[in-house]
Amino acid sequence: MAAALDDEELARLAELHGVATSYRPAPDRTVAVPACAVVAALAALGVDAGTPSAVRTALAARERELRERLLPPTLVHWAGDARGPAALAALPPGTRLHVETEQGEEREGTQGLPEGLPQGVHRVTATAPDGRTGHAFLIVAPDRLPAPAGRSYGLLVQLYSLLSRRSWGMGDIGDLAELAGWAGRTAGAGFVQVNPLHAAVPGAPTDPSPYRPSSRRFPDPVHLRIEEVPEFAYVTDVADQSRLRTLLERADRLRADVLDKGALIDRDAVWELKREALELVLRVPLGPGRQAAYDAFRAEEGRALEDHATWCALAEAHGSQWQRWPEALRDPRSAETARARAELAGRVDFHARLAWLTDGQLRAAQRAAREAGMTVGIVHDLAVGVHPEGADAWAQQDHFAAGMSIGAPPDAFNARGQDWGLPPWRPDRLAASGHAPYRHLLRALFRYAGAVRIDHVMGLFRLWWVPQGNPPTEGTYVHYDADAMLALLALEASRAGSVVIGEDLGTVEPGVRETLQRRGVLGTSVLWFERDWEGDGRPLPPDRWRADCLATATTHDLPPTASRLTGDHVDLRDRLGLLTRPAADERAEATADAAEWLALLGSLGLLDSPAAGPPGTDEEAEVQGVHRFLLRTPARLIGVWLPDGVGDRRPQNLPGTWDQYPNWRLPVADAQGRPVPLEELTASPRLRALLEVLRDPADPANAAGSAFAAVTADTADRPGRVGPGGPAGLAGPAGPG
Repeated sequence: MAAALDDEELARLAELHGVATSYRPAPDRTVAVPACAVVAALAALGVDAGTPSAVRTALAARERELRERLLPPTLVHWAGDARGPAALAALPPGTRLHVETEQGEEREGTQGLPEGLPQGVHRVTATAPDGRTGHAFLIVAPDRLPAPAGRSYGLLVQLYSLLSRRSWGMGDIGDLAELAGWAGRTAGAGFVQVNPLHAAVPGAPTDPSPYRPSSRRFPDPVHLRIEEVPEFAYVTDVADQSRLRTLLERADRLRADVLDKGALIDRDAVWELKREALELVLRVPLGPGRQAAYDAFRAEEGRALEDHATWCALAEAHGSQWQRWPEALRDPRSAETARARAELAGRVDFHARLAWLTDGQLRAAQRAAREAGMTVGIVHDLAVGVHPEGADAWAQQDHFAAGMSIGAPPDAFNARGQDWGLPPWRPDRLAASGHAPYRHLLRALFRYAGAVRIDHVMGLFRLWWVPQGNPPTEGTYVHYDADAMLALLALEASRAGSVVIGEDLGTVEPGVRETLQRRGVLGTSVLWFERDWEGDGRPLPPDRWRADCLATATTHDLPPTASRLTGDHVDLRDRLGLLTRPAADERAEATADAAEWLALLGSLGLLDSPAAGPPGTDEEAEVQGVHRFLLRTPARLIGVWLPDGVGDRRPQNLPGTWDQYPNWRLPVADAQGRPVPLEELTASPRLRALLEVLRDPADPANAAGSAFAAVTADTADRPGRVGPGGPAGLAGPAGPG
């Protein structure tokens, strides 16, 4: 391992650029990061720290810059805060402020901000008495994000796994709308949460992980319900109609392979069929109203959509690895790229149309959810980053840190740390642009989201940067302007009326959860990690859970509840050679863990008929008891992993595996591993019985205030614990997803 940092000047330089020289994996332990990681992170920020002389020069330049500038690049003003941004208090007396609001107004002030500024992202110019000027973006945001309307429960599912008899081999937006309509009207659910639906990087094969997308800004057209594209009904060319019938027949076979023959979901095969079908459907001219709507979408999305569609067109011609394209095309602003965009105008328009169609179907799914009575609707997932070979990495090169990858430091779950292979945004470039890429990303996502789950929400505060080619142990934390990131989140969520859920599992910096809670970002609490880590380590009683969270029994990265209760997850990891201890020891620990939880459930009267035997003896009753327990907590949102409703044993993703396990390719299945299509799933007696537990306050086992009603003020304001996990907030394997 590289030498630890011991240079005071380098440490000071790093501090002034938000680069950490140490971190605390536990309250009583501080770890120094290697000097090479600090130097590499500074280099990625455009700062030369390769020699002592370079460090001194860079330090002097940074100190002079901070001393002489009037304003930082971005200012934040929270509504209701009479003090205003702290940076304004440090301005020389008599400094004049000129504000150009997002709404097109101009306001003047002296020293402080003009009163009554509207919410939005504005431009500020400060002019000091000595003639110096400074410019900044000003974010005026509501004090808190929107809160859920009372308590509700919802379903969690990976959309691709939710096949119906109408889908083309993987779940689609039509299936999502059907599930939401059923769950809202007949099961009383308040939301459906899905995996990230971001655009994927095409390839052979495509990376199946929804957490390594090509673009987070635009959704993936593979999720389109082709038959619901309005122009589908107006394909009149005889040859095109014949070809569409052939494609529909192939889609039937592809779906049957998964549902009836046990094949894995093949995203590439699905997209091959859908792409060809869309080529035919998009030959149909748009009607006047549809054309106007499409034109408005292109105008609203502007250069971001042009870049995305251009990348897609260039990827068709040159492959998806843009770093291997002809050199001039690697620059999205080059003259050669502009010429290529013009030459490929037809393909650029095709991909722009796909983005518009997908956006439209996602909006329709949210409308269907709300019309079905859901208080929240569709909860979309925002991945922590993008694929280095994708559209966003190409179009936003100036905002990404070259030569760096996001990951995680060593922790109790992975002693070697993690490298997720995702390039990080540069905090300095974000701030200089008013966080434009982030702001526009949020605005686009909130258009069709009743709520957004932010994967690894701690990334709004800091990210672990790993220099490419180095192990994750040789990385360091780089800090972001969390105040600005949260202010933009509050602004865009409030404009959309959407809730925000932060995935805050893993190692969390002290104070982060408290800050998120203060601003109205809900946390994530998973039953198996909720123990009294500061006391005896026993399962945490329901009244000690935090209120401002989404509470669940499991996630897509963890074993389903039936697997956890029966110990099947240990057997799976044993078969794949993933255990680090003897299998007997792992099984004994897993059995003891499940038994301890079931004992607590039994003592609370949450098991209809406590089984006399080891965990899993009465599996269905135990799964229901687990969810009765979640009802007893004050959590605002309760999430039900949909595969739990039919006894599925298999995790959708098994961290630590690549080709040893079919990650992200499994349909929802029953306890025997038989795929269950949407039509059978919604008719499943087992699922219906589980959901009845969640919606029926008359169930005696749901007593003691567990009915879904508005959370009382004292419960809603109850502060959460320091962390919903192990020591130092360790709540599970940190990682994208």
